[in-house]
Amino acid sequence: MAITAKDVKQLRDKTGAGIMDCKRALTEAKGDVDAAVDLLRKKGRKVAAKRAHKETLQGLIVARVSADGRTGVIAEVNCETDFVARNDEFVSFADSVARTLLTHTPADVEALLACEISGGQTVGQALIALTGKIGENMGIRRCAVLSSPSGHVVAYVHPGAQLGVLVALSGNGQIEDTGRDVAMQVAALNPVAAFRTEVPEAVQAREIEIGREAARSAGRPAHVLDRIARGYLEKYFKDHVLVDQPFVKDASVSVRDILTRAGAELHRFVRYQLGN
Repeated sequence: MAITAKDVKQLRDKTGAGIMDCKRALTEAKGDVDAAVDLLRKKGRKVAAKRAHKETLQGLIVARVSADGRTGVIAEVNCETDFVARNDEFVSFADSVARTLLTHTPADVEALLACEISGGQTVGQALIALTGKIGENMGIRRCAVLSSPSGHVVAYVHPGAQLGVLVALSGNGQIEDTGRDVAMQVAALNPVAAFRTEVPEAVQAREIEIGREAARSAGRPAHVLDRIARGYLEKYFKDHVLVDQPFVKDASVSVRDILTRAGAELHRFVRYQLGN
């Protein structure tokens, strides 16, 4: 059966596959477009399996916020090379993943892969098809949904899309501007927690012991060791706890100070850096 340009176009419109891939699939399927779609999907699965051992260290961080500002999502979508990470189709797929994540708010990556992304295709199926088309191993490493029913979620993606942050906060002041400032603070200084209470006790105990041992090694008397050790812990909080950190735009005040001035209350943040 002769394969016409119209047949090829129809298959391309359905799958997004390349012209030569569509011609070969149509030829093998004897002109049956639906059968050709299945063949291309099988090819995608084959390519994905063949390259499954390849590391996906490149990719994009994508984030979106709902129209009412109360829900934000973030995801890390990966590929093998930075060349593909800049590919228009990969960029479009990553953006579609973020939109799907915002629409369905799945609990984890496994649930996200089962969500419909477009045209009756799931995210997982679209991922397999794109893998087959581009020829690189791809994946979605992680995703998160952050909600603030009575407040606001702000998203910040650093230029280059290799680092992204969501911040949930509430209040009656300049929430959007303050949220963006806090999100950029998180991006720049990578705090381990929003509040001191979120720092694991084991980490606090380690910092105290480090401080105590440093003071002991310096020959300080036994009765001041605990006080010095507490000073080490305070410095750790100032360096690594978001609300205690000096504000990056004005180190004379803390993040807690700018939140207070703006009449805002911080709830939670999520920070994704590509590969970390």
